[in-house]
Order: sequence, then C-alpha cells, then structure tokens
Amino acid sequence: MPVLMSMGCFTLIHSASCSLLPSPQRVLELHSHSNFGGRIRVTLTPLNTRVSKNLNITTCAAVGNGIETDTAVVEKPQLGSRFQVSRGYPAPLGATPQDGGVNFAIYSLNAVSATLCLISLSDLQHNQVTECLPLDPLINKTGGVWHVFLKGDFKDMLYGYKFDGKFSPQEGHYFDSSRVVLDPYAKAVISRGEFGALGPDGNCWPQMAGMVPFSDDNEFDWEGDLPLKYPQKDLVIYEMHVRGFTKHESSKTKFPGTYLGVVEKLDHLKELGVNCVELMPCHEFNELEYFSYNSVLGDYKVNFWGYSTINFFSPMIRYSSNGIRNCGRDGINEMKFMIKEAHKRGIEVIMDVVFNHTAEGNEKGPIISFRGVDNSIYYMVAPKGEFYNYSGCGNTFNSNHPVVRQFIVDCLRYWVTEFHVDGFRFDLASIMTRGSSLWDGVNVFGDPIGDLMTTGTPLGSPPLIDMISNDPILRGVKLIAEAWDAGGLYQVGTFPHWGIWSEWNGKYRDTVRQFIKGTDGFAGAFAECLCGSPNLYQGGGRKPWNSINFVCAHDGFTLADLVTYNNKHNLPNGEDNNDGENHNNSWNCGQEGEFASTLVRKLRKRQMRNFFLSLMVSQGVPMIYMGDEYGHTKGGNNNTYCHDNYLNYFQWDKKEESSSDFFRFCRLMTEFRQECESLGLDDFPTAERLQWHGHSPGMPDWSETSRFVAFTMVDSVKGEIYIAFNMSHLPSAITLPERPGYRWEPLVDTSKPAPYDFLSPDVPGREIAIQQYAQFLDANLYPMLSYSSIILLLTPDGSA
Repeated sequence: MPVLMSMGCFTLIHSASCSLLPSPQRVLELHSHSNFGGRIRVTLTPLNTRVSKNLNITTCAAVGNGIETDTAVVEKPQLGSRFQVSRGYPAPLGATPQDGGVNFAIYSLNAVSATLCLISLSDLQHNQVTECLPLDPLINKTGGVWHVFLKGDFKDMLYGYKFDGKFSPQEGHYFDSSRVVLDPYAKAVISRGEFGALGPDGNCWPQMAGMVPFSDDNEFDWEGDLPLKYPQKDLVIYEMHVRGFTKHESSKTKFPGTYLGVVEKLDHLKELGVNCVELMPCHEFNELEYFSYNSVLGDYKVNFWGYSTINFFSPMIRYSSNGIRNCGRDGINEMKFMIKEAHKRGIEVIMDVVFNHTAEGNEKGPIISFRGVDNSIYYMVAPKGEFYNYSGCGNTFNSNHPVVRQFIVDCLRYWVTEFHVDGFRFDLASIMTRGSSLWDGVNVFGDPIGDLMTTGTPLGSPPLIDMISNDPILRGVKLIAEAWDAGGLYQVGTFPHWGIWSEWNGKYRDTVRQFIKGTDGFAGAFAECLCGSPNLYQGGGRKPWNSINFVCAHDGFTLADLVTYNNKHNLPNGEDNNDGENHNNSWNCGQEGEFASTLVRKLRKRQMRNFFLSLMVSQGVPMIYMGDEYGHTKGGNNNTYCHDNYLNYFQWDKKEESSSDFFRFCRLMTEFRQECESLGLDDFPTAERLQWHGHSPGMPDWSETSRFVAFTMVDSVKGEIYIAFNMSHLPSAITLPERPGYRWEPLVDTSKPAPYDFLSPDVPGREIAIQQYAQFLDANLYPMLSYSSIILLLTPDGSA
C-alpha cells in the first residue's frame, strides 16, 4: 500500500542506491524545496512504488490529504545528528574547509541532478557509500556550479559525486547516476594503498574517492622554505622517475620507490652537479591500467611512467611510504617533505604535467571523473560525440574551453603555492594551443571575431597559454613545453611563448645524434646547436635558455643503448616490436647488442663521452636522463612505459661500478660547465666571444662531407677555451690558434681511458700525462683520434 502525502513540494530520494540498507526496509528522505534544512525520515515496509531508472528517485502517489500511518512510521529527523547542512557557496571549486565546516562545490553545466556522496575509509574498501546527500537544483546550484556546506566530523571521510542527465554518447554526454565520480578538484585521491597491488576481488579499477580536507588538518612545516629562483640559464636538469630512482634493491633505502626514498638519494644529484629535477608524472594515476601478464619477462605489465592522469590536484599517493594512511594527508606531506629537502640542497623541482588527455580514454574507457562530471566540457568532442585524439591516447583535454583553462590555471597555482613547485614541463604541450570544442569568438571572448574555427585548429594566441603566461603567480616559475603532439602539430621553435616559455628541443636531440655518429651534412646544424639554436629562437626574441637541450629522455633509447643498438628491441612490451620509435638516429658502433668486441666497447664509451661533452658545452639548458650518468641500459627497449622492473630502475650497484669511469666524467663535465662563465650565456654568442675553426685556425668547414667542428670561446673565468669534435672515422692532427705568450693545455680528451679522459688536478701522474702532449703542443698541434672530442685551456707559457 502506498504512502499518501499532502505536505507541499517534496522530493523523495530512494537512498537504497547508496548500497547501505541494513535490512530489506527502504529509507526515504524528504527534502522540502522551500526549506532545505527540513527532512523527514520515512521507514517503509515494501510498497508499490515507481522508481525512476535515471534519477534513482522513488515517487509515491499522493492521495487525499494525509499519510496512512498504518503502513509507515514517520520519524522527525534529528537535524545535524552527523552533519549540519546548509546551502553552501559556488566558489572556490572543490572541497574547502571554512567557517568550521567544509564547502563542496563542483561544476557540471549539463547535469540535471547531483548527489554528494560521503564515504568512510572502511566503506570504500567494500565499494559502499556511507551517506548520500542529494543537492536541490533550486537551492544548491548557482549557474553551472553545484554546492553545499556541511559541518560535522569528517575524520577518515572521503567524498565523490553522482550526476544524472543524458547518457547520450552521440551528443557527448556520459552521465550515469550509478557511478560515484571524483571531483576534478579533489586534493588527494584514495583507492589502493600500495603500488601494483590489486584492489578487492582482484579489481584493477576499485572505487576511488577524494579526501575531505578539514580545518584540523596539521599544516606542513616548511621551515621557512622559499623558491630558489635560479636563472634558467644556470640550470642543469635531471629527468627522474620517483619510483624508479630508488626501487632497485641496490639503493638500500629505507623506503624504496617513494618520495622518502628520493630524499635519501638527493646527495647523489648534488654530487653529479644537478640543480633541478624534472619529475615524471606525480599526479594520481592508475598503474594497473595496463595490468596483464607479460609472458616474455614473466611478470605483469603496468602503467609505470604515469602519463595517464586521473586527478591533477592529487599527488600520486602510492609513491608515498604512508599509502592511504590518514586519507592521503600523510602522502601529501611526504611529497612536500621531498621538495623541501631538495630545496635545502639547492635543487629546484619541476613537475611533468599531462594536461593533454586523461586516463578515461575513448568512448570505451571508464567513467572516473571528468567524463561523468561533464564530458562535453572537459574533452574535445566532435558534433556526433566522437573523441578527438590529438594525444594518441583516446581523448584530448579541452584545454582552451573557458572552464577547463581556468581549471588548469587553478591546478598549477595550487602546486606552486601549496607544494612550492618551481616549474612545469607540459607533456604534448601543442595540444594546449589547439582550439576547443565549439570554438568561436562568443564562447571564448564573449564577442564574435570572424569565421568559426574548426575544433583543434592551432591558435596563434591560445587563451590558455595567454592565461598561464600572464598569471601573477605562474609567470614567475619555469614553463617548459614539449612542443608537439600526436596529431602532427610540431612547434619546436614556434611555440607561443610570451617571452618566457622554453621548449624541449627535439631538433637539438636529432641533430646531435646525427653528427656524433658521423653522418655527413650536419656540421653546420651541429654548430647551431652548440650556440643555443639561434636558428629556432633568436628570430622570435627568445634566448639560448629557452632551449632545453637533451640527447636522451624517458621516451627512447638511453645513452648507453644509443651507442649499442641500431634497432629497437621492444618484444618485452608484448606488442610484437610494433611500438616505440623506429627512427632513433642511433649507431651500435659496429656490433648489435651488449656482447661485443673490446674495440667496439671502447668506441661506445668514447661516444658516450662525446654526447655528454656536447651537451655540457652547448648554450641552452642541458637535461640529463636518469641513469645515463652511469650508462644504464634497457636492453635496446625504447618504450619501457609498462615495466615495473630493472629496465626502469636506477641500478645503484652499477653506478658504484661506474664511479671511477663514466660517472666521474659526467660529474667533472657538469662541474666544468658551472665553473665557466661562457657556457651558460644569457644571450647568443657573437663573434667577439666565439670563433669557428677547422683543421686549421679560422677556417671552418661547413661542407656536406665535414665531420669536424671546432671553436674557441672567450671566458672571463677560464680565459679562453678550445673545443673540437672529430666525428670522422679517421684520426687528424689539427692546428691550434696561436696565442703569443700562451700555450694550450689539455683538459678533456674523450679518446683517452679514465681517468685521463678528464685531467682533473687529482689525477695520478697528471703532469706526466700532459708532458706526453708537449711535442705536439710546442708545435701548436694536437692529435685527435677518430670519434673524439677535446677541451683545451689557454695558459701562460712559462717557457716563453
């Protein structure tokens, strides 16, 4: 028998959808539209009711002017028995502690209903919701923002939302009221606590929820930490993976693979001469996204690199030694501690951020957050609902939509102000220059500005880049673009920059690889690289430090593999060697693979020294990839995105073996760069400072067959430096520039074995080694072997 009511305008919410009923009884909550705080709890025996499939609302037929009390017990609610509820505020977005409670606000323009879901830690493990609070669109919605304010006990409490509306993929809508979705502004995402561990019942995608912040949260003690604010021209960047840096057993850290593990090994970076780390993605992602058995290696594939973000405000909780303890607050503080300790050692921290796509993939992907909140706002969708895929990962973040670009700016500000991050490297940044879905002058600027533009069209002045570049907080941090995307847009040298953006210089990588391995036709291009790529940056008003120079990065061959393999060897990835880049500009020095003759192995070491030397003497900002300083190998695999094993782990035992060899060379070259005033210039070198030479002074050879480049550089600290590269397969005796009253003294010769490759003051028998060159230097000559590079210093001639 139905419940009969005549109680004004009420909405009856069937809370059985929260999976929390202790008995077969049904519990209904009645919310008055005129008095949000008034609730009546009705406990029912089974009824003949109508349930809306889409809205999870139980409606009852109203008959007469009363309620048949013989079939229902009506209880006056104890308002505030757990939470006191009020209207709330539409700003700021997210869950924000204020006035002794928490304000919840989330943007969803196209949803017709919204429910705040509060979830305890224990209920999360059982995929249950602790309390559901439907939001009244007349009271709890301002514009497109749903909001509510709660007071109560939020200890060990998490939250999410349920939204309802159209489930119409062809129109770009994926609303599903059965799903609890993450708030894009959640400050910590909680699900599993241990990296690689499966969820309940072996679930790779267990329910996730956001941490509810409250005013009792202990504020992190920064101990007066302030931004280091190094001039970008002085940086030496180190691309690092947090887990990979210390997970190998040889790291012997107390908390391997975590933020604390990184802290234990920061002194290694200091020893190497690094003053800036670029962290591969540390936003929350699901490493089990690709979870499957790998028959080649006998382990399981995971998303190790992390370029598949779930939430941009939350640090990767499973990189914390604390896991989900204290609802992620301890994990947040652990990452802050890592950054604070890096700053204490004079090391800046840059985050690699992925605002080009998310983990929700294409139309077959999961509904986790953005898709369930308002898919057509957050993603580039075509008129018939298809996902644009400029990222190559199934979807494309709608970066230049007004709401989305404000979200990105809010996120970046949060990391700068709350985590003291020193800058950002933007993955596939060219996507952020593309026009948004439904792009036109009205929805972006408020006024029509000419013809409509196709979604994804590259923009000369992208609104997002404009906002970031002129933001009062973000303009003061390092901004680095990976200036290309998977849709064919390549903007190295042309990325919209506002005078402050730098770029990963992919052309530097390709040119240096070609020249060092002895390819004809690259002498002139290599010289441009040594000068900071003025051909790319000078015309646009930028400087050498706008070029982030690198030879190797996470994506592609390591430095050791670059000189060991002609071809990629990606079978362990389980894709029949079809994944990864085919054009690597590598050279195995005569034999494929690690097992090679003594002569080949010696040549490989020489080439590694040549690459590192070229990186350190080039104008611009050098970037070293983690492990290259000791010669880490991935066995020729140039796409190790899916391996949580030795392929991606820094092997500390190998580093110790290399300490007297390649690591020493890298350390001394980095130190030399930092000592020289002329190797990190604020502007491009001119003829007053730099002179080009060939095999004879002042006669450079820029012909197609030239494999020799040499130059002198006036340096206010070192006096004058002579640097030469002989990438021919033939040795050569070169004539040095004459400097009356001075003589050239050898410092570096990559053809020599350690420790004579770098003649530092502590080298045993250093004077004897220098004397061995005397007969050549007395004649102003120097003998260079094939595939070698040298650095000579000008010193007073004591015999003159």
